[in-house]
Amino acid sequence: MKVTCGTDIIEIQRIKESINDLGEHFLKRVFTGKEIEFCESKKNQKYEHYAARFAAKEAAFKAISWKLNDKYSVTWKDFEVENDKDGRPILNMYNIDLKNIESIDISLSHCKEYAIANVVILSK
Repeated sequence: MKVTCGTDIIEIQRIKESINDLGEHFLKRVFTGKEIEFCESKKNQKYEHYAARFAAKEAAFKAISWKLNDKYSVTWKDFEVENDKDGRPILNMYNIDLKNIESIDISLSHCKEYAIANVVILSK
């Protein structure tokens, strides 16, 4: 068994400024439709949720990078965070070889200024 992990932390203000300055262009380049719909539903806390998902994508890239032949072969939208029926985050990966991946676990957190994500992958 092989265990790999990735962690990322980001300032929420940076994501807020990117969204306010670049608008739809930034949102549609980085986030999937499901992610945008979820974050926008959070009204006053939407930037915290966007930042946590941004950090999750970075953390996921770090955790899966050992399987990539070329780091430019993936895009932001190849990683998607959604929530299960109980509200726990789930990480979906698209266009990435997931053969031999046993499980993927993700944890997200945010406070007033920062959002953080941790991704752990267990593989054969």
